[in-house]
Amino acid sequence: MTTDHKRLVPTYRAPRGAVELVTVPVLQYLMVDGEGDPNTCDAYRDALATLYPVAYKVKALCRAQGEDHTVMPLEALWWADDMAAFTTAREKSRWAWTVMIMMPGTVTPGVVEAARDAVRVAGRGPSLDALRLETLDEGLCVQTLHVGPYDAEGPVLARMHDEHVAARGLRMRGRHHEIYLGDPRRTAPERLRTILRQPVSPARTSATG
Repeated sequence: MTTDHKRLVPTYRAPRGAVELVTVPVLQYLMVDGEGDPNTCDAYRDALATLYPVAYKVKALCRAQGEDHTVMPLEALWWADDMAAFTTAREKSRWAWTVMIMMPGTVTPGVVEAARDAVRVAGRGPSLDALRLETLDEGLCVQTLHVGPYDAEGPVLARMHDEHVAARGLRMRGRHHEIYLGDPRRTAPERLRTILRQPVSPARTSATG
């Protein structure tokens, strides 16, 4: 039986039109870091051309050992020195990113190295040396489901960051996280589904007395 971890991990679902408070479990991912406009820079294309072959090779190796799983959706962490460059101005040349694909907890570093070697032998994966397996502990987060083009996310992010976080007595921490549930190559822009997530923590209060 093939295990779909999107069904097992509740935080791979989010409401449209509402911002929810969730606790994300510790998860592990294949990751590649980079910076620049994801629509035009070679580094972003090379990162995706590395993540997917390795993820599918990991799946094949696990299946050969009797544990099969679906390949999880593409995800990314995004940040900039001035986050307005991401949320409102959308100055993509100033963005930094980590693109990633979640790996089940049963996937070991040894399996990833075997997958990396196999992809290298096949002459694929231009960013293999930059790829790593790493855990991410996001903990408390706010998240929502955005339906529509990626470039229409700005107002949704601004409301989530500037209104909902403060209204809950929270502050932002960590990096903005997106989970891409739709394939832009096969889905009309207005129907793309993206989970927008922001790690948060209780806002500090001043001591009195």
